Amino acid sequence: MRLTGDPAPGTMNSSGSGNFLLVPIPEYPLLDCVPNKTVKIVVLGASNVGKTALIVRFLTKRFIGDYEANTGALYSRKVMLDGEEVSLQIQDTPCVALQDDAEGLYCQEQINRSIYWADGYVLVFSITDHNSYRTIQPLYQHVRRIHPSGNIPVILVGNKSDLLRARQVPADEGETLAASLGGVYFEVSARENHEGVHAAFLHLCQEVIRALGGGNGEKRRGGLHLARPKSPNMQELKRRFRQVLSSKVKSATTI
Repeated sequence: MRLTGDPAPGTMNSSGSGNFLLVPIPEYPLLDCVPNKTVKIVVLGASNVGKTALIVRFLTKRFIGDYEANTGALYSRKVMLDGEEVSLQIQDTPCVALQDDAEGLYCQEQINRSIYWADGYVLVFSITDHNSYRTIQPLYQHVRRIHPSGNIPVILVGNKSDLLRARQVPADEGETLAASLGGVYFEVSARENHEGVHAAFLHLCQEVIRALGGGNGEKRRGGLHLARPKSPNMQELKRRFRQVLSSKVKSATTI
């Protein structure tokens, strides 16, 4: 999905800054019934932890191993959440990195705007990269500086659980950190397990609805049913998936 006044993902705007305005174009026709609720989620984390792969896995049930440089795409979908139509918007972001003193963060202004815009937060690290785990606490503190008061729906996701032999972060450390942030820990594999990724995003969507006053405080039942994608970003994902399949077929024919 393209943002108002901005170029397609991966291009620069007219000022050359590469920043994006967080003004989504509705993916549904104007004559349709616009959903009463909007759930806005931002996915944050260090480099190479699988942020885009998690989003793609959740929205398409597919895994694509190779991606272009992350420029901060915004994905918009109409979904049915426990029988109620909701507009779901997921903001992908460039990576954050620890400063040399290991206390502050290198954080682009685009990320700051995304944090300010969002209602819920997916903080991602790789279980195979302890440095990516170390960015989570400063990252959460950065979110808190932008939102100093009120409830912040947040989940902690340890990605790449299929690479157990390369594990650098024990599961209990992830659980302890998530508890200190007031969230829930999900250890998932974007490569191998759509169900785990789906469960993580579903939980956060429900927490956001409750925080926005749409819940009754009790645990919701049911699931998140995704409508057929219509946004330009989703079409781009389909194009990339076809390219991956085509390259695999070519490789097989040359062997």
